[in-house]
Amino acid sequence: MSVGGLKKQYNKITQFMTEKMGKDEGTRIEEEYKELEKRTDGTQKAIETIDGKIKEFLCPNPTARMKMAFKSKSSGATYPQTESNLGDIMLKGAELVGEEYPFGSALTYTGEAFKQLGDIKDALDLNVKANVIDPFHLLITKDLKEIHHHRKKMNGRRLDYDAKKRRQGKGSNITEEELTLALEKFEESKELAENGMENLLDSDVEQVSQLQAFVEALMEYHRQCTDVLESVHSSLQDKITEASNRPPRERIQRSMRKKIPDSDDEEDPNPPPAYSPPAPKPSAASKQPCCKASFDFEPENEGELGFCEGDIINLVSEIDENWLEGELNGSTGYFPSNYVEIVVPL
Repeated sequence: MSVGGLKKQYNKITQFMTEKMGKDEGTRIEEEYKELEKRTDGTQKAIETIDGKIKEFLCPNPTARMKMAFKSKSSGATYPQTESNLGDIMLKGAELVGEEYPFGSALTYTGEAFKQLGDIKDALDLNVKANVIDPFHLLITKDLKEIHHHRKKMNGRRLDYDAKKRRQGKGSNITEEELTLALEKFEESKELAENGMENLLDSDVEQVSQLQAFVEALMEYHRQCTDVLESVHSSLQDKITEASNRPPRERIQRSMRKKIPDSDDEEDPNPPPAYSPPAPKPSAASKQPCCKASFDFEPENEGELGFCEGDIINLVSEIDENWLEGELNGSTGYFPSNYVEIVVPL
C-alpha cells in the first residue's frame, strides 16, 4: 500500500474513533436504507441457517457429513443411508436362516425393499442438492457476498468523506473538488449497495420456489417409499398365508420310561439343599464399555472400523443413535450400531 493509501486509511480510522467517542457526527443515513440493511441481514441469516439444517436433515450422521463435505463431486461419494445398512443386515440374516424357509425368504423380500428405500433416499439427496442447496449456496457466495462488498465499501467511503469534511473545517488544505469527489464516490457505493439489497428482497419469489421444490422432493420421496413398502407388505402377507396353510411336520414320539424306585429305598424327608455355585464377581476388564459384533463389517470409507462376527470391540463414544466409535486391535474408527450387540454400555 502506498503512503497516500496508508494516510487515507489512518484518516478513516481517526474519523471512526472520533464518531465513536461522540466528538463528531457522521453523515446521516436514511431510515429507508437502514431498513433495507436490517431485512437483508435477516434474509441472509435465515438462508444460511436453513441451508445448514437441510444438510443435517438429509445427512444426520455428523462424521459422514463432514467427510462428504471434503470429498470432490467427481468421487461419486454418497451418504451411508441407514435403510441400505438395515437391508444388508436382513439379507445376511436370510442367508443364515435359509431362503427356502418362510422367515428366510421374508427377510430377503424385506432386505431388498430396504435397499430400494436407500436408493430412493439417495435420489432425494441429489434432488434437494440440485434444486435447493446449490441455489442457496450460490445466493450466499455470490449475491449476498457482492451486497456485503458494496455495503462495506460504502461505509469506508462515507468515513473518507466525513474525514475530509472534518479536516477541511479545521483549516486543512482539502479542496472543494476533493470533497465533492469523495461525496460522489460515497453516493455511488451507497446506490450500488441499495440496488443490490432491493433486488435481493424483490426476488424472494426465488427462495419461495426453492422451498416448494424441497417440499415436492419430499412428497415424491414418500410416494416412492409408500409404493415399495406396500409391495413388501403384500409379499409378507402372502408368506404368512403360506406358512399358516403349511401342514405340520410329523414328529416321532419317544416314550420316557419312568424309573421305579426300589422298595428298600426310603425317601429322605429332609433332603440336603441343592448346591448353587456363587455368582462370579465381575472383573475390572468387564467394566470396560464394549460390544460384540453380530455380523462382519467391511469399512467402505476412511475412518470406519472393520471387524468380524464375534469380535469384542471396546466402545469409545456414541456419535449418534446409528453410529458408534470403538477400538479393536489398536485401531479406532466408527461403525453402525446395528451391526453389534452392546455388552457393557457406555
